[in-house]
Amino acid sequence: MSKPHVLITGAGRGIGAAIAKQFAENDYALSLLGRNQKVLDEQVALLGDNVQAIVCDITDSVAVEQAFSKASKNFGAVTVLVNNAGAAHAAPFLKTSPSKLQAMLDVNYLGACYCIQQALPNMLENKAGRIINVGSTSSVKGYAYVTAYSAAKHAIMGLTRSLAKELANTGVSINTVCPGFTETDIVGDAIDNIMQKTGRTEEQAIAELTKHNPQARFIQPDEVAQQVYYLACDAPLSINGQALMVDGGET
Repeated sequence: MSKPHVLITGAGRGIGAAIAKQFAENDYALSLLGRNQKVLDEQVALLGDNVQAIVCDITDSVAVEQAFSKASKNFGAVTVLVNNAGAAHAAPFLKTSPSKLQAMLDVNYLGACYCIQQALPNMLENKAGRIINVGSTSSVKGYAYVTAYSAAKHAIMGLTRSLAKELANTGVSINTVCPGFTETDIVGDAIDNIMQKTGRTEEQAIAELTKHNPQARFIQPDEVAQQVYYLACDAPLSINGQALMVDGGET
């Protein structure tokens, strides 16, 4: 009998790498998608057997179709889809270009849609499947200077809630994990951006970001990974269309 097949986008670093580690430790077959072959290969070397790396730009629907075809040839149909890939851009709204507005939608929302459209037919045929989107506290609240990012993350919650109703009697569930500011490369970039544009020190920049969390700290990637694993493997089917907040009480 083949192992359950988990496909994770944005799996090379940060939250995606932590999610991959969580599943690998529990004996799942893994397809790791990302844009950097070297980074993905490093993850494969760390995680061992039953792991494959597939280079894919999820903003390209044709590339996503090809990636799912390749993933399924080796490990069978995807039984758990984790839409983790994302990117953030910070700027005042009036200084956010049309290309940046589109880019935020492409990577944070449309890429997830393309992946779901590839995974869902087999899930429906098998009457079983789990779709977990990695959103953000920006999926349920606003932050100044990240309007395009927040709008795209809100779109993920709209997708989750609407598709949950559409799939309610199919054996497939869809939920979104929404972490607060998490200690990843994206937050590292945000810290650099604050320092460059405001002249603040690194310590001051970190304080500016962690002030949103009542626990006054960054969320850790493994904390997010644990909740993704719960929704994929342990949560009852009745948990559907939900935003699972991992934010220290911020929201």
